[in-house]
Amino acid sequence: MSIASTSVIQIIPRSRRGVELLLLIIAVIVSVGAYVNIGLTVQDEIPASTGYYAAGIGLLALIAHLALRYRAPYADPVLLPCAVVLNGLGVAMIHRVDLGLTAAAEAAGREPRAAAAPQQITWTAVGIVLFLAVILVVRDHRRLQALTYTAGLTGLVLLILPLIPGLGVDINGAQIWIRFFGMSFQPGEFAKLCLVIFFAGYLVVKRDVLTLAGHRFLGLDLPRARDLGPILIAWAVSLGVLVFEKDLGSSLLFFGLFLILLYVSTERAGWLIIGGLLFAGGAFFASQTFGHVQKRVDDWLHPFNEVGGQVATALMGQAWGGVLGRGLGQGRPELLGFYGQSDFIISSFGEELGLTGLMAIILIYTLIIERGLRTALGCRDIFGKLVATGLAMSFALQVFVIVGGVTGLIPLTGLATPFMALGGTSLVANWAIIALLLRISDQARRPQTPAAPVSDETIAMAVQKQ
Repeated sequence: MSIASTSVIQIIPRSRRGVELLLLIIAVIVSVGAYVNIGLTVQDEIPASTGYYAAGIGLLALIAHLALRYRAPYADPVLLPCAVVLNGLGVAMIHRVDLGLTAAAEAAGREPRAAAAPQQITWTAVGIVLFLAVILVVRDHRRLQALTYTAGLTGLVLLILPLIPGLGVDINGAQIWIRFFGMSFQPGEFAKLCLVIFFAGYLVVKRDVLTLAGHRFLGLDLPRARDLGPILIAWAVSLGVLVFEKDLGSSLLFFGLFLILLYVSTERAGWLIIGGLLFAGGAFFASQTFGHVQKRVDDWLHPFNEVGGQVATALMGQAWGGVLGRGLGQGRPELLGFYGQSDFIISSFGEELGLTGLMAIILIYTLIIERGLRTALGCRDIFGKLVATGLAMSFALQVFVIVGGVTGLIPLTGLATPFMALGGTSLVANWAIIALLLRISDQARRPQTPAAPVSDETIAMAVQKQ
């Protein structure tokens, strides 16, 4: 018998760093173009700060690209450009509202407040520093599984911080901020990252128990009563956030993340039904019991009852923008005041870029979510799959809650639009999330070390034994 020699063929995927660099150049051009367009429309001249803005965005994007090229060469090539273009467009719109507020203050004879766009660029730099730290320090995402309960405890502490007297502050009716050394922070943004790591690590260990069959009802396998503890605890925590911190958006985000990861790890639709009913019941109870929740619901159902209200102004601005928008610099987003840069920045884009521009922005977010889920599919370990799924779905839930609230689909919440809204905490935390997704994608796309080829003598001996 003759045994043919075999050889191992390894397919090495391309790193695609060149594609990423090209997309980054396009992202920077789009961002700088929007900034210049606003200056030409509002001030009839190219803004004097254009060079500073272009150099800042371009240099920060290049630094992040070089870090990936040398430390995570097989990372997804699309995630970073998407984050850069969203961040750049956000700074441009913040600058646009700055100009409108300054003109309104001068017309009223008031002292204009300091511009917020330079502050946002500074926070972008801080976010890129944290991005680099995650890429350089977290060499293997699987090591984070050892921090499962540490991450869970840290996430709970971050959620509780705004409730501490003297530390937490109430802003816009929601107590989700803390004031430290004269600066305001939203610890829930980092709690989101910690809780995703905790949920993933917990479900990796407990998923076999949670998958056990319980009762079958209407074609669905519902879990056993003894296994309902984790979801009841998550529901109680999310309800506590809703009641004590007066924040429906964060409550929906945290509970939704746990529910999605529970479904992904067990593949049982019964968890979704039970979780959905629990959250709907808790939200309805809160809307009938607590005044701040009732006001949010009333503003949603009757937005035009309050003359000059934020929701009514935002809806009218989007209606004025129509399909194609008024054009950058030709709308009136400053009528929303500070909120045109923060909670209602999506409305500002809807007014000036119209439904078409708003759909383009949502598609960019959708692309981030799709690439995150693709990373989860390609990941070789269960923990990495769950973390990537959780991070991607955190973007999905957050964008849904924000866009739904601004457009009148659901009650308005106080969550920040990822990468766009004015605010350092959200921006820095989202850059850390993108970095972790890129680290997982590098591990998923990196070629595996091929097994050593088996010699002809070894094969022959194995055949003889058979």
